[in-house]
Amino acid sequence: MEKSQLDRFRDRLIELRAELENRAHSSQEATKPVELDQTRVGRLSRMDAMQGQQMAQEANRRREQHLMKINSALRRIDSGGFGICSVCGDEIDQRRLWADPSASKCVPCASL
Repeated sequence: MEKSQLDRFRDRLIELRAELENRAHSSQEATKPVELDQTRVGRLSRMDAMQGQQMAQEANRRREQHLMKINSALRRIDSGGFGICSVCGDEIDQRRLWADPSASKCVPCASL
């Protein structure tokens, strides 16, 4: 892969990482523990708040996983392994990389 293409992928990955980090900062309030004071909040409202908290925690978990994939892709760019399937060693189709630049597997290996 040409250096200019790698630079574009690197820029896109850095952009994606910044977006995810910004979202993580803005959603920190939703993951705080739910207050159990029934004199101020009714039981159903508290249950709704707890459900919202669980959903926010799951979103954070997924965001962290995506950040790890992005950081891994940036390391592969630096080491020269970007765009190579981690399973079979074939080149990953560029269309797949443009759709998800953090992809580490080609379509056939990812579908297994």
